[in-house]
Amino acid sequence: MDRPLVITEDPDLLDDLLRVAAAAGAELDVAHAPAHARPYWNRAPLVVVGSDLADALAATGPPPRPRVLLVTRAPDEPDTWRRCVAVGAQSVLELPSAERRLVDEFADVVEPAERAGRVVCVVGGSGGAGASVLAASLALSASHRRLRTLLVDADPLGGGLDLLLGQEEAEGARWPDLVAREGRISFTALQAALPSFAELTLLSFHRGEVQAIPAEAMRSVLESGTRGFDLVIVDLPRRLDPAAAEALGRAAVTLLVVAADVRGVLAAAQVLTGLREHTGEVRAVVRGGVLEESVVTASLDVPSAGTLPDQPRLAAALNRGDAPPVGRRTSLGRFCSSFLASLYGPGNGAGA
Repeated sequence: MDRPLVITEDPDLLDDLLRVAAAAGAELDVAHAPAHARPYWNRAPLVVVGSDLADALAATGPPPRPRVLLVTRAPDEPDTWRRCVAVGAQSVLELPSAERRLVDEFADVVEPAERAGRVVCVVGGSGGAGASVLAASLALSASHRRLRTLLVDADPLGGGLDLLLGQEEAEGARWPDLVAREGRISFTALQAALPSFAELTLLSFHRGEVQAIPAEAMRSVLESGTRGFDLVIVDLPRRLDPAAAEALGRAAVTLLVVAADVRGVLAAAQVLTGLREHTGEVRAVVRGGVLEESVVTASLDVPSAGTLPDQPRLAAALNRGDAPPVGRRTSLGRFCSSFLASLYGPGNGAGA
């Protein structure tokens, strides 16, 4: 794939452009003179011209082309727009104020085709209902179906989904590394930064001082996730915060895991009130208990996504550090397979 072209001999400007490109996951071709740019001019997906070489480039008469930007570190320079017209640029970007726009421009030309991934949120109706286990199991099952899957841990007090998957030692970024991010995150850069296992990529919390996820950081992650993944699964806290609301607003469906007893249903009803403020479709996942599935769903006035019986030896497997067992002979595996088939059909369902 051809890389974006930068034309400048200003070392400070070039440092800025390399840093911005890295944030977008882009590698650059750099020309320090107009003559050096000639072989790349027509085939580069994006050309960024430094104001220092704009006049020299215009003197060579480069052929018109789309996606040319003039970049300057000198705001309000009187000749800027003349130079913009001379080199055939479509916009002038002043750094550092336009850095976010430039990240988006680089990311647009280096990312693979968008996948329009679906977001599924999972939340427990009561403590210990098993929402985190279900979220992890869905992510594992989806990755086994060769769906490119992002599992997002959005519960700061959940202990970390990396631990639940037996991957607490995996190298890669956790939420504290991303909470300061605003604006677009390249899918390529996001996937490269996070722990990945085959088709599954994980964004988890660390174990240490708890930091809330800013809504802007969650928005950036989910926008990147839906561009590059087939499925994004978000494990939500029961007490909804702004980041959880951001995820719910993007969810194709939200699974509410309900313990099938009176206390579990009453607790789930309280959680459901908050969910309905932010999302459209909520389905109940009914855990085995004293109440029938029909009674639980009628009490909550939500459709059922299915029942999830207790799975023998699940707790022992998790305490050994094993990932949740999602084979076809397990109740978790059968539920996940059925739910994913309802989203994607009986085949792989992969967007690629």
